[in-house]
Amino acid sequence: MPRGRSGRLNGPAYLRIVPGIKQIGLLGGTPGIDVTVTEETAGDARARSNVARLAAAQALTGANSAVIFATGSIVGATLAPDMSFATVPLSMYVLGLASGTLPTGAISRAYGRRTAFVIGTGCGVLTGLLGAFAILRGSFALFCCATFLGGLYGAVSQSYRFAAADGASAGFRPKAVSLVMAGGVFAGVLGPQLVQWTMDIWAPYLFAFSFVVQAGVALVAMAILVGVDAPKPAPSDLHGGRPLLEIARQPRFIAAVLCGVIAYPMMNLVMTSAPLAMKICGLSVSDSNFGIQWHIVAMYGPSFFTGSLIARFGAPVIVAIGLALEAIAAGIGLSGITAMHFWATLIVLGVGWNFGFVGASALVLETHRPQERNKVQAFNDFLVFGMMTIGSFSSGQLLASYGWSAVNLVVFPPVLFGLLVLAFASVARRRARLQAVPELVDPGL
Repeated sequence: MPRGRSGRLNGPAYLRIVPGIKQIGLLGGTPGIDVTVTEETAGDARARSNVARLAAAQALTGANSAVIFATGSIVGATLAPDMSFATVPLSMYVLGLASGTLPTGAISRAYGRRTAFVIGTGCGVLTGLLGAFAILRGSFALFCCATFLGGLYGAVSQSYRFAAADGASAGFRPKAVSLVMAGGVFAGVLGPQLVQWTMDIWAPYLFAFSFVVQAGVALVAMAILVGVDAPKPAPSDLHGGRPLLEIARQPRFIAAVLCGVIAYPMMNLVMTSAPLAMKICGLSVSDSNFGIQWHIVAMYGPSFFTGSLIARFGAPVIVAIGLALEAIAAGIGLSGITAMHFWATLIVLGVGWNFGFVGASALVLETHRPQERNKVQAFNDFLVFGMMTIGSFSSGQLLASYGWSAVNLVVFPPVLFGLLVLAFASVARRRARLQAVPELVDPGL
């Protein structure tokens, strides 16, 4: 290419980049330059732009759920007709989370992800406004409706990480997912701080203004998500593959679902009970806010390296470590009722959840073929969030009737059972490999 003494290109040069065309000359008759631009490169450029928006939205959406978890059981104890119903608002959040998963997928398929995002953030706005109104009116039923809407918002946010990978190259997808998940770390800081700064502004209506701010945060998230480049995806292949019952009978699938069912609901059981238990033990709301804040950071922080650990050591090992950490967290909870004990319990619990749930999700991916993924993953999520709902509704009764120690003791039997099933599935897989049974050796192909 001719250059002047300054090193700049001689003459006017206009570069046109067209995805999918490898060699493109400079326009206007000037000497040409070879540029390689592929569809993958163009897709990654779009994905990078989406990642920034989705990571920000993940932080803001996570802050909304953090407000609910930091205040839900305390507000519930104030408004509920009986202390045993204190955690029902949090259970309604989980119910909304379970109920919103399938509709989110249906809306995304029919109208595109961006439409689902806007509807989800709209639910987030209604969560804040209705929650504040419920506190001002002293209505337990309205507050439960507000947290249910918050669950619907949370269900939509579950798809942010998948949206980040849409259209990206295979090499960039894991990084895209990790960067979006990193937004959860900022949510752990932002959410409880919003509660801390705003909880007394409308005294004596504790937390009422916190929910007004929550509505504003959801509006900001909506404005960010409107700019996401998420065209309507191609229709999924709903036919083909093995029957669901055949897939569900695999020892690997049973272990994966069971470990997910244990890891998530056990974490939720302890987390939803902790703020109210701290209040009962004479600790301040600031103490519980701090605990929830670092619990959420511990839940999402390991996402930066959990995938690498799974690739190196295998999903069963990481799942086993995660379940063991949840048991250790329960042991810490049994050892004392100081603020430090509660904080340590919540932090270790968060790391255990990350290892257990992410590892269990990786196990699920190993049990199905590409054309089977929709029905298998939906069935897995239905079981996990369905069990979470049952666990959430029982946590208030358990705490009110038997105390904080009982909440922690409940964790041990399921964790032990999950470890045993995981070990059995691993032994069965090794035997299958020795026998070279195709369905078990490589079920993902």
